[in-house]
Amino acid sequence: MRRRLRGMRDEARVRPMRGKRERLLREMYVAMHGRLGPSGWWPGETPLEICVGAVLTQNTAWTNVEKAIVRLRDAGALADGRTLLSLPEAELSELIRPAGFFRLKAVRLRNLLRFLDDACGFDFGVLAGQDLDDLRPRLLEVSGIGPETADSVLLYAVGLPTFVVDAYTRRILHRHAMVPEDITYHDLRDVFMDVLDPDVPFYNEYHALIVRVAKDWCRARGPRCADCPLCPFLDGGAA
Repeated sequence: MRRRLRGMRDEARVRPMRGKRERLLREMYVAMHGRLGPSGWWPGETPLEICVGAVLTQNTAWTNVEKAIVRLRDAGALADGRTLLSLPEAELSELIRPAGFFRLKAVRLRNLLRFLDDACGFDFGVLAGQDLDDLRPRLLEVSGIGPETADSVLLYAVGLPTFVVDAYTRRILHRHAMVPEDITYHDLRDVFMDVLDPDVPFYNEYHALIVRVAKDWCRARGPRCADCPLCPFLDGGAA
């Protein structure tokens, strides 16, 4: 009985905290969106291009990814998934050279393409009809596909409600004393998904706004706190 009462008291304390976090996250979204407007993410003409971009953007700037995608497009390699998968690995590596780590990324991209071919024959509508909690673990089993890449594919290419977090998300929330600096990917993802309703357009736009704020204001060095859209939520400025 005592254990049960203790559990009930713990749950009673958690509920207000969850409600407070939901309000804070929604207010932060409103502040960012009100200042910046719609983001129009993810860059990519097709779900296939979005998947390619999600792999190529690992450890590199998006400007480098764009150069690689243009080379793939000009070569006709993005006509469909099987065309891209049929490219010899050496040729694929050369086409994506601007993205950096091009040999490793060619292997990882081909791994993802094989998964997509086996799972849905590159019909992303088939994936969209699957259960997120079933599909996500299977995608994470693909060699070279980590949580951030997997969630980017699932949210932006497939259209399933999973929240994408990254180093920008960690930096902003840590500076606002909302999470520890060493929080894991999945715990950081849960900060959002535990309290926000599953909503693909909302998740899409929220992640995009975080990236924009981190790049323009909440920089790793020399943050511009005074003019940041999230300044009203920050106590004392960034460290």
